[in-house]
Amino acid sequence: MNGGVKEFHLVAEPVVREMTQGFKAHLWGYNGQSPGPTIEVVEGDRVRVFVTNKLPEHTSIHWHGQRLPNGMDGVGGLTQKHIPPGKTFVYEFVARRPGTFMYHPHADEMVQMAMGMMGSWVTHPKARHPLIDEVDRDFVFLLSAFDIEPGSYTPKIMTMLDFNLFTFNSRVFPGIDSMNVRKGDRVRIRVGNLSMTNHPMHLHGHEFLVTGTDGGPTPRSTRWYEVTTDVAVGQMRQIEFVADEEGDWAFHCHKSHHTMNAMGHDVPTMIGVDHRKVVKEITSVIPDYMVMGERGMADMAEMEMPLPDNTAPMMGGTGPFGSLEMGGMFTVLKVRREQKPGDYGDPGWYRHPEGSVAYEFTGNLPPQLRSDSAGKSAAPSRGQPKKDVEVRIRKPASGHQGHH
Repeated sequence: MNGGVKEFHLVAEPVVREMTQGFKAHLWGYNGQSPGPTIEVVEGDRVRVFVTNKLPEHTSIHWHGQRLPNGMDGVGGLTQKHIPPGKTFVYEFVARRPGTFMYHPHADEMVQMAMGMMGSWVTHPKARHPLIDEVDRDFVFLLSAFDIEPGSYTPKIMTMLDFNLFTFNSRVFPGIDSMNVRKGDRVRIRVGNLSMTNHPMHLHGHEFLVTGTDGGPTPRSTRWYEVTTDVAVGQMRQIEFVADEEGDWAFHCHKSHHTMNAMGHDVPTMIGVDHRKVVKEITSVIPDYMVMGERGMADMAEMEMPLPDNTAPMMGGTGPFGSLEMGGMFTVLKVRREQKPGDYGDPGWYRHPEGSVAYEFTGNLPPQLRSDSAGKSAAPSRGQPKKDVEVRIRKPASGHQGHH
């Protein structure tokens, strides 16, 4: 506090971010991190933010979603001069309404956001609010995407669609912390999206209400229960639920390629293709050649493949029953009855009550019903093959024989 004003200082600068163990990225961010620190204030606070530019080019900061004087909106060239390298600018305004907001550059935006420049802002209500309930646990994170080739450190900055790393707070699974709560806790999760595509965020085991957006808390009459909510580009969604089901519950983007890490793209579909003959010939020239995707990609998560330095496995993480086969935008909500009030350390994996886990069936199966017309057209078109072509599947042998 300085004379009744809450002061903050953000330094725009190059940073090193560990996205997961053994994989670091050279990004741009604030105060040594990407995303920058979450700024928390109270409705009605007068806020002053000093922004120092230690980047090699000019920048600015836009306070995404805030009501403020036009000259404080942070659009370089429109509402202010750009902040030159080595200079400090000051933004000052009143936090006029409660909610979850974001901050990011509005100068050379495609480059600077692709390099990780962003942060969250939370304005808490100054008194009890008719649309904002009290919660026990309050999480906030930003969704972003990077294009970092295996073995590289610096993101490509001109990528528009083909990103290969999808992150929560610039981290990828298994480097993302679990969300640990006590059974019965009321939980709020605030998710902001500063990537270049939408993300349908899905929670297992519970239903939630969307209680807020960038525009503020949602009217109670507009809320309904969901298990997935889409967070579009530039949007924020605030969800709330009571954690009343014990266990380890997945929370992730429901776009399947957003729960994979680098190497998950540009891989041809080889399912059902018998590699055995060609592999023998290739390995005589390239001894380290490895078959990929003949029986799907699950094998890749379980095998110890040689990877380039500074690369995250495409699918990683080990759970109590083996490989989780996930990456990217994925974490686990851990709900525990025995979690002590105020203690939100990681309780480890859930111990399932006896008889409550799916198991192998070894009895006699009932008759299987199959369709006689699967894949057949009611009106065959001209030029169809004279005989049906069936998919040929080579069943896997035990272990990993045939991999080189």
